[in-house]
Formats: sequence, C-alpha cells, structure tokens
Amino acid sequence: MPKLEIEQFACLSDNYAVLIHDPEAGVTAAIDSPDAKAILKRLEDKGWRLTHILNTHHHSDHTGGNLQLKEATGCTIIGPKEEAERIPGIDVEVSEGDVIKFGNFEVKVIDTPGHTMGHVAYWIPAAKVAFLGDTLFALGAGRIFEGNAEMMWNSMQKIMRLPRDTEIYCGHEYTQSNARFALTLEPDNLALVNRAKEVDQLRKDNKPTLPTRLDRELETNPFLRPHVTAIRAKLGMLYAPDWHVFAAIRERKNKS
Repeated sequence: MPKLEIEQFACLSDNYAVLIHDPEAGVTAAIDSPDAKAILKRLEDKGWRLTHILNTHHHSDHTGGNLQLKEATGCTIIGPKEEAERIPGIDVEVSEGDVIKFGNFEVKVIDTPGHTMGHVAYWIPAAKVAFLGDTLFALGAGRIFEGNAEMMWNSMQKIMRLPRDTEIYCGHEYTQSNARFALTLEPDNLALVNRAKEVDQLRKDNKPTLPTRLDRELETNPFLRPHVTAIRAKLGMLYAPDWHVFAAIRERKNKS
C-alpha cells in the first residue's frame, strides 16, 4: 500500500499550511497556499518538489501564495470551477464528482458551499484523509460569507457521511475558542468536556490541535449535532428542522 506523507505547519496569524507527498511517485501538493515563503522553506527542508496546489476556495489567505509558488516551481494549480475567476493562476477547474490523479492516489472532489459559494473539499479515501479548508473546523464550522445556512448544513451532511475514521485537516487553529463555545451548548457532554481540557493543554504547550478525526467531531462538534436534544433544548428549538438549529448555532457563535 503506498504511503502518503503529510506535513502541517502554522503560518500567518492562525492559518495552517499543509503539504502532501507521495514518495513513490515523487509528487507533492500544497493544500491551499496561505504563505508562499513558509511553504517554500518547508519544501526545501523536506527535499520535496512542489507539483500541485489544491485550492479549497478563493479567499486570499488560501490562495495568496499561488503565483509565487507557481513561478518558483512550475506547479499545477487546481481549484473550484465555481470560483475559477478568483483563483490566481488556476490551471485545472474541478467540482463534485471529479477525481484528481495524484501519484498513486485518487483525490475526490466534494462541493461544500456555504463559507464561499464554490468551496470544495478534497478527500483521499486510500489515505483516510480529507482536507476541508474553511468548511469544518475542529469543534467548529466556517462562517457563512456567501452562501446560506441551509446550503452550509447540506455541506456538513456530506462531510458527516465520510468514513468515521477519516482524518480531517482544516485551514485554521480555532479549536480553543470553538471548545469554549461548544461547552455553552452542551456542558454535560463528557466527551466534549474531556476534549476541551485536552485542547487547553495542547495550546498551553504551543502544540496544534489539528488534525482531528470525523468520529471525534461527531461526538463533540455542535455544528454536526443539531439533532441532539440537549442542544435543541438549550436553543428552545426542540421540533425545528436540523438546518434551522444549525443556523441558530452559527448565529450564536457569530455573536460569542
């Protein structure tokens, strides 16, 4: 079975850059390009040659390094078809159902609109890993800038249907504040209480809280739990549709 090597490192104020590398095929992709300088340094440290950039959405803290990296490496830039005009240097446009060949691996594209209208996620089934950009965070979810709550909830449901042991990489280190908010909705969720303590310790030690795993998120992330009676009761929405509860959670988080 081929092995996918994954390198995650902090950059900018709270972003994560991620490199994936298939050593057998000698290919390397950056998941988004928040900071070209930091990415080039890590490539040099690892002795890897950048062959691809996989953009999740058009925001500049995810595409800002595209042109500099392309100029330095000649890499192929892949990004969402819906946002192609806003992705610097894009070569290949993708949307749901498309499969990208990456060395020995297949990367499946999932449309996850809401944060932006054309946001996509990249799932590599053979490596049991998904790169979700700013759609889902550890214990949280992205703000809805361009879509609406129903659209974003539909995107969440797609993520929830992935295998439970899928490792999840996200665009930002927001977990500690997300944990505090989650506890206001589900203070009696023991898995959440324990996870919040773990997150506090990791951040105290200046360690990342990512990647996470889907099974952990399903147990503790309120944005994946609008069906839970305790959360519905807290919001006074016992009989509302799931996406209405999701919308209320998002609105509450926006004001927290």
